[in-house]
Amino acid sequence: MAMVLIIDDAAFSRRMIRKFLQIDGYEIIEATNGREGLEMVYNYKPNCVLADLLMPDMNGFEFLQAMQDKELKIPTIIISADIQEGARNQSFNLGAVNFINKPPKESELRKAVQEVLSIKE
Repeated sequence: MAMVLIIDDAAFSRRMIRKFLQIDGYEIIEATNGREGLEMVYNYKPNCVLADLLMPDMNGFEFLQAMQDKELKIPTIIISADIQEGARNQSFNLGAVNFINKPPKESELRKAVQEVLSIKE
C-alpha cells in the first residue's frame, strides 16, 4: 500500500487529513515541520507528500527547495490557508504537483492523492 507523509505543524490539520486518507487504506506518517518531514522522506521514502506552507523551523517553501536541491522526486501537494497567487505560483515553481486550500475538502484531497499515486505507478 502507498505511504503518504503529512507535514503540518497543526495537530488538528494532520488528524483531519489522516482521517480523510485512511479511507483509501494508505499508510500515513506525520511530521510537524519541513525539517522533520525531510528526515522522514529520507528514512521512509513515501510515495506522496502533503505539506503546509507556514510552519516553524523549515516552512513548506524551504521543504520544496530542499527536495529540489537533493533531487528527490516525490510528488508533493501543498495544503495551505495562504490563498495568494504568489504563494501558489512559488509552490509550483519549486516542484509542487498540486495546491489545495485549507481546510481541504475530503473529495478534493482524496482525488488529488489518487491522481498523484496513479501517475507514479
